[in-house]
Amino acid sequence: MPIIKQYQVQMYLGLFAFFVARFFEVSTYYLVAEGIDLIGELFKGETGEFTVTQITVGIIGCVFARFVVVSYARRAIRRIGIAVSYDLRQSLYRSVLTQGPEFFAKISVGDVMTRAIQDITLIQRFIAFGLIAFVIMIYAPLFGVSAMLMKSASLTLLIVPLLPVIFIYAVKMADEMGRSSREVQQKLSELSEHTQENLSGIRTIQAQVQEENEVARFWETNNEYANAFYEQARINSLMSAWMPFFASVAQLVIVLYGGHQVMTGQISVGDLVFFFACLSMLLQPIRMAGMLVMLVQRAAVASERLFEILESEPEIQDVPTGDTPEVISGGFELRDLSYTYPGAAIAALRDINLTIQPGESIAIVGRIGSGKSTLLKLFTRMLNTPRGKLLVDGHDVNDYPLTQLRGQISQVLQDAFLFGEPIFNNISYDDPERHLELVWDAADSASLRDSIEEFPLQMNTVVGERGVTLSGGQKQRTALARGLIRNAPVLILDDCFSSVDTETEEHILSRLKRLREGKTTILVSHRISTLRHSDRIIVLDEGEIVEMGSHEELLAKDGAYAQLERVQTLGEEEEVLAG
Repeated sequence: MPIIKQYQVQMYLGLFAFFVARFFEVSTYYLVAEGIDLIGELFKGETGEFTVTQITVGIIGCVFARFVVVSYARRAIRRIGIAVSYDLRQSLYRSVLTQGPEFFAKISVGDVMTRAIQDITLIQRFIAFGLIAFVIMIYAPLFGVSAMLMKSASLTLLIVPLLPVIFIYAVKMADEMGRSSREVQQKLSELSEHTQENLSGIRTIQAQVQEENEVARFWETNNEYANAFYEQARINSLMSAWMPFFASVAQLVIVLYGGHQVMTGQISVGDLVFFFACLSMLLQPIRMAGMLVMLVQRAAVASERLFEILESEPEIQDVPTGDTPEVISGGFELRDLSYTYPGAAIAALRDINLTIQPGESIAIVGRIGSGKSTLLKLFTRMLNTPRGKLLVDGHDVNDYPLTQLRGQISQVLQDAFLFGEPIFNNISYDDPERHLELVWDAADSASLRDSIEEFPLQMNTVVGERGVTLSGGQKQRTALARGLIRNAPVLILDDCFSSVDTETEEHILSRLKRLREGKTTILVSHRISTLRHSDRIIVLDEGEIVEMGSHEELLAKDGAYAQLERVQTLGEEEEVLAG
């Protein structure tokens, strides 16, 4: 309703136009009935209240006026449907972009896509067509019954007993339609989720020769959706069959009793024709009841599913205090920082105490699952950082606006995600108007220039969905260039050299050291060759800091870091001997 409210003027004008249209419709029926009676009187040599010309002009005028008014009304209501669906889609997209990992653990991407497309379409259809049907259900009986009572109260009252029967049946079927619609939408979400997951993992499916197995799994999901849809069609078919039956019973009653009244002279032939026309207007909503119930119930389920997302509170609340500095210098202080993922029994991080000075270069190393990526996500509040545990330049990280925090802390994630757009757009994603020379400079810093120049279209080369046309190393370097081009006060690199050879890595790190002089850099890596360039190295194990110091200091301690260095050095020697 808040969304529709902004279009209430157009809606009220449209509803009033439908009211006027019904007036012209009843007037047309009245003039036709008068014309029939006039013809009978002319055959008898009598004259009527109106002339044939007057009645003809009146009918043409009413039909034309109704055409104009209905055309305006339908256009106005359908435009509201389009506008509401547009607003809902915008709100849904904005809401999804603010959600965190807990949200996507409950609602899959495929399910979100179904709600954004199918559910909003159902709401649009309800407003554009259901609202019109609802108006017909209100105005048609209002005008129809009023006109019928004027002609014959006794004849009108004969159809009254049918109305409670129709109402009870419609309520019963509406309840069944609601349950069926919810099942259909749920199965459609599962179908979309299955499709999206398989298309994203198409290379794995092909590599494991699982095409036939996945087709069989898809058949099961598709079959469940089809069966749910068949059940909905069955309910709708029943309503579509029974509602016209009730209408036919009403027409039969009018034929029998109305014919008797004509024969006894209580009403004229024109009155009976007028009565039948008004009855048709009255029965129109009954015939449409099945469609309206389906539209209402499907839209109700769709609204419920949509507002499950729209009303979801973002895990990461953006409530800045306004007391933080406008520019982050890059100093961090971690005070007994611990973090446990929702639903997890074991903490991912435990009692992390660490101070990072502005301009310092910090490296983090540890086994898989030791909490490295979790720690990096807390710096930019990609996870819900506990209050009072992480300070940025002396201020709680929660006090900073999210746009400032993530705008001035450039983070290159472990998963090198690329958009299916040209390389230029991927590197300069945050500012599409950036000068081409700056983009090339960033590509140079990421040792990507030679690779780009090999492509016929160079910077205009479209990389395909998720960067499918690039190698793993090229994708990582493109993502790195995207992080470097921002020249942010703080740069976080989450194991973004894993697919890059050591020679290229050395070239990137040497340029990185010059570019990042005086600026804070935090990187995660498993390679000693990467770690040794940093001022300090943090060794994590099972969520705790077990060692800290420079490369030389940690080697002298002969602990976990020294053991890692020996393993990697031995591996390199074996490769040289094998070569």
